[in-house]
Amino acid sequence: MAPRVMQVVHLARMAALEPLSQISKFRKFCSSSDAAQIKPERERNFDDSPRVIGIGHGPILTQMRAERERKTNRPQTSTRGTACTKPARDFIQTWENARGATPERAEMKKRKLGKTSLEIAPLVFGGNVFGWTTDPPSAFKLLDGFVAAGFNAVDTADVYSKWVPGHMGGESETILGDWIKRNGNRNKVIIATKVGMEMGNGTKGLSRSHILRSAEDSLKRLQTDYIDLYQSHIDDPDTPQEETLRAHAELVRAGKVRFIGASNFKADRLASALEISKKDGLPAYQTFQPNYSLVERAGYEGELERLCLKEELGVINYFPLAGGFLSGKYRSESDAVGRARARNVTKYLNNERGLKILDALDEVAKKHDATPARVSLAWLLARPSITAPIVSATNLEQLNDLIASVELTLDRDSIELLNQAST
Repeated sequence: MAPRVMQVVHLARMAALEPLSQISKFRKFCSSSDAAQIKPERERNFDDSPRVIGIGHGPILTQMRAERERKTNRPQTSTRGTACTKPARDFIQTWENARGATPERAEMKKRKLGKTSLEIAPLVFGGNVFGWTTDPPSAFKLLDGFVAAGFNAVDTADVYSKWVPGHMGGESETILGDWIKRNGNRNKVIIATKVGMEMGNGTKGLSRSHILRSAEDSLKRLQTDYIDLYQSHIDDPDTPQEETLRAHAELVRAGKVRFIGASNFKADRLASALEISKKDGLPAYQTFQPNYSLVERAGYEGELERLCLKEELGVINYFPLAGGFLSGKYRSESDAVGRARARNVTKYLNNERGLKILDALDEVAKKHDATPARVSLAWLLARPSITAPIVSATNLEQLNDLIASVELTLDRDSIELLNQAST
């Protein structure tokens, strides 16, 4: 069956350097007076933020809801506090100069995340780069721009970025927590993190003790008292699934976790976990995180994808650009020399299929006046089972290119050309 084409229509069109920004909302992050008025986290209302669009795994269901934020009519202040970086303030000024005036509020259209009450924009920011290829000041700029553009979800993990020499893990969560504390915007951002990978000294897996201890560590680093989506990072065959799910249940009952998800599971193991949750009345995995892109299709398409559709799981796939290969900037091994992701991309350059996919991306990109990265993401967004790809950027130019993908609608011929090239 040919994938359905997704159409995303925005209330405000993009100008130069204008990735679907909500300026009036973003000003909140830039006002020192706003930061002082943030309520304590335990007084939060999970459903406080505006909801505009719900998108399932099939056709897009448009539900416009005319809702004004509280404090909409608050007098404007010209005072800018330190809660907003200078590049982000410049971003606002660029928008206003292009418009001639502050535009009316424009909401990013959201997608319902599986069967949860969470609604997210069509892209999730991947925090694996924080503390690795992106230092804290740069991460703050990227997160400011991402949220300014109307996106609202960030994915990280306790193990990020342990692979960097001298790191212990937890660096990404720490940077994200510092950014949230600075902006005072916890109830406006959906945080997804993960547990289960090797953290050193044999500390890994999905046992009750490790999950409960790791959750507390993540909460401290994130400087919050709850995690929106807590994911089992990798399957643990040495721990009974009942034990894992009961540990997650403890966290949910305590209000420390809202929903749970799985990542890197085989179809049979994911199915058995879901069945145990139904049988024992335990919280069930509501999301799934696979490695899925134009060059990595076989592991997800088939039994796993059918299960996700059947169980209505929200799918937030990682490596949607295959470590940068699908951005088109790597055309030979020499292009990857000295790059942090060199090992990820060279394996695709050394086979005919990878080069064939790049040729197809170039053809479709030319047809739609887009970039290979935008086309790659648009192909994913057109697939009914995908909720939101997890994307990463190391500078604002890359970020603007990625977020522009939500405005790109591929025609059926383009989708078929990419399907054939990547089969």
